[in-house]
Amino acid sequence: MSVDRSTDVSAEAKAGMKADVNAGVKADVKAGMNVTAGVKAGLNADESVMDSAAGRLQALFEGHRLTPTQRRIAHSMVRSAADVPFLSSVELAELAGVSQPSVTRFAVALGFDGYPALRKHLREVAPSEQTAAPGSYNEYQQAVEAEIENLKHLAEVLADPRPVQRAGRLLAASRPLPVLGLRAAASQAYGFAYFAAKVHPDVRLLHEGGTMLHDRIDAAVHAGATALLCFALPRHPREVVDSLAYAKEAGLTVVTVADSAFAPVAKVSDLLLPAAVGTGLAFDTACSPMLLGRVLLEAMCDDIPDAQTRLEEFDARAAARGLFVE
Repeated sequence: MSVDRSTDVSAEAKAGMKADVNAGVKADVKAGMNVTAGVKAGLNADESVMDSAAGRLQALFEGHRLTPTQRRIAHSMVRSAADVPFLSSVELAELAGVSQPSVTRFAVALGFDGYPALRKHLREVAPSEQTAAPGSYNEYQQAVEAEIENLKHLAEVLADPRPVQRAGRLLAASRPLPVLGLRAAASQAYGFAYFAAKVHPDVRLLHEGGTMLHDRIDAAVHAGATALLCFALPRHPREVVDSLAYAKEAGLTVVTVADSAFAPVAKVSDLLLPAAVGTGLAFDTACSPMLLGRVLLEAMCDDIPDAQTRLEEFDARAAARGLFVE
């Protein structure tokens, strides 16, 4: 089913990866949170995914109660999975923006005697060769290469299609379907809602915050909504976390596309699908979240019986109106 098409450890690794790692995590001050069941569903990849560097780290972290600082370290390690086995505790602390003792405590929390033991374990299970990025890349090329790596990781996660398929069923069945995205994520929500409206009879875009946001969630629930899709990108607005908690209390199943399985919205999501953002430029890049949104659309179309008919009818109306130029 298709939708409307009109539309390493290198010398510069520290500089490329020293960007603020998910500043929104600071908003989550509830220490000791476990990865939620929704996160686990989003990370339920097959063996090929677990064989990836990021996948091995995700598996290592699962089941451990981590403090906000420790989740910050974990997130940094996942984002730089190929480099981590070769970083000292000081370098990892600098990468994550925490103290060196915090890295040591983190390793102990995972069951190791200290960081050297954790690094030894990671080196033993890492591939024999490490791919280094060419040192000739300028900062713009590095940003593109980083996004390519994010997309490769997304492809690995999608090797297990079940979480996305489950999300597609939930979204297709919700009438109406509220789609939430504020601030940096507003454009992702808008793009999804634009295309979803071509195959879904009632899509309600929630891309503006304020006191009426909860009212609009209430209205969707009263109209029959059973699920809500949220796009959540850093920096994570507190209002998004509060609104998702409100939506869950109202009885909605919350499906979230977020930059990390450790994002602040994880604890208020029933099903979280991670797609990393690039942080090498002044402003984050979101190629992976956008692509994951299109994949969700595809999965949703598979569960809407008349999706193809709706698309054909739209094409016919567009041609009659001369809506697009060839």
